[in-house]
Amino acid sequence: MSSHREAPAMTKDPAADSTDVYAFVSPDAPNTVTIIANYVPFQSPDGGPNFFEFGAKTVVGTAAPVGDDVLYQIHIDNTGTGIPSITYQFQFTTTILDPNTFLYATGPITYSSSSGYSSTWNRRQTYSITKILTDVTTGESTSTVISPPSGFACPPCNVGVRSTPNYQTLSAPAIWRTSDGEIVFAGQRADGFFVDLGSIFDLGDLRPISMDQLIPGANSPGINSLADSNVHSIALQIPISSLTPDGAPLTMGANDPNAVIGVYTTANRQTVRMFDPTTGITTATGPYDQVSRLGSPLVNEVVVPMASKDYFNSQPPVKDAQFAAAVEHPELQNLLPVLYPGAFPNLAAYTKARADLVAIFATGIPGSVIGSAFGIGTYQGGKVIAEMLRLNMGIAPTSSNGTQAGTSNLGLLGNDLAGFPNGRRPTDDVVTIELMAVAGATIPLVDKTYTADKAVSVVNQGVTASPRSYQAGFPYLADPHGGYSNPPTTPAYNANPEL
Repeated sequence: MSSHREAPAMTKDPAADSTDVYAFVSPDAPNTVTIIANYVPFQSPDGGPNFFEFGAKTVVGTAAPVGDDVLYQIHIDNTGTGIPSITYQFQFTTTILDPNTFLYATGPITYSSSSGYSSTWNRRQTYSITKILTDVTTGESTSTVISPPSGFACPPCNVGVRSTPNYQTLSAPAIWRTSDGEIVFAGQRADGFFVDLGSIFDLGDLRPISMDQLIPGANSPGINSLADSNVHSIALQIPISSLTPDGAPLTMGANDPNAVIGVYTTANRQTVRMFDPTTGITTATGPYDQVSRLGSPLVNEVVVPMASKDYFNSQPPVKDAQFAAAVEHPELQNLLPVLYPGAFPNLAAYTKARADLVAIFATGIPGSVIGSAFGIGTYQGGKVIAEMLRLNMGIAPTSSNGTQAGTSNLGLLGNDLAGFPNGRRPTDDVVTIELMAVAGATIPLVDKTYTADKAVSVVNQGVTASPRSYQAGFPYLADPHGGYSNPPTTPAYNANPEL
């Protein structure tokens, strides 16, 4: 839901679906920032025989690459102009070793430091990384390939105990260091996003307060719809000094004028795609056009109107003034008083433009606006309306996996300065945070005449993060759920797990 299947076209193109973006100061390496971009949502771990992968051109034997690839990009704005000054581009290649078998793995896959992954892994992926530095004043750019000529290797999907035994020994070797010093990983991970999809999209029901809904039901804990799902992640750990506009470390902490960056990701496809019925192959040509984007979670999902969702995905953040009205007057603000009668009288009567939501999503939050409640902001100067995930790199980390004292999965609303909407950590409960914000929790920060409704405190999806989905170090999202050990949850199947 963060951006899983958020627009009609993306439901048909999961390889290009930007599903989640995380950006946080690395808790175990606080002189760096980790950015994670997820794609290919709702992966059932047992989804063979064609397991999930990044969009890529395919090589069979010694033939030239064919097919239809996706250009994945991570963009960083360190000037507050809405224009990225740093972009990382990722392009993938799929190699089939034996085209005469249907098997993803022809035997147990192993890894050797001398020879890499074993030839029993039949369908594998590698990727190249290009780093683009742009002078936003002149528009001039320089591009550098920071991966080796043969590319970096992805790990295999977690098929099961026979095809991918001892999976950690297969995923750990896929963490690489670029020629510019970044640490990188790209491959399948457990999906760390948590949401009660079945309830929220059933006329906005929240199970913990379902009895108070317009069509009441029994109160109950939320259900994490993604608890057993996988996703494909691109993770980068970058020195903070490589992200500042002057290339220097921060000297004034959170108040340093170079402390705030804006982050968003995109997926691009070539403009022309052609299917050849004589070969069964789809090829592409022409320039790459943006088909998906993601910065702050849930914006396209529940703020942008349905007819504009695919168009929003095609637009750069610097042009987001055209979507400002949807943020200033969100539809969900009007729905909540209807769905929960009598619970939000103050919200129902509030007709002013939502300056608080504009700050959260489109400009960053000025420290003066947050005031004594938090003190430090994510403001980038307000030069332009541009929806991105903004991070103050000078704020000390608490934890990315929610285990350290002082960490709140409600981020700023839980008095944890290191959490969303100051960047986003994997365990931040962005659904509840944004529900509370839209319900009026953040209006008093910009409008002292407004009193938040008491019901704001109970607006909660009732879902907590599963520790199984996270790990303490890079790339922070845990190894993916395995196909053999993670079967469908029907009683008959569970009763016979060997089948």
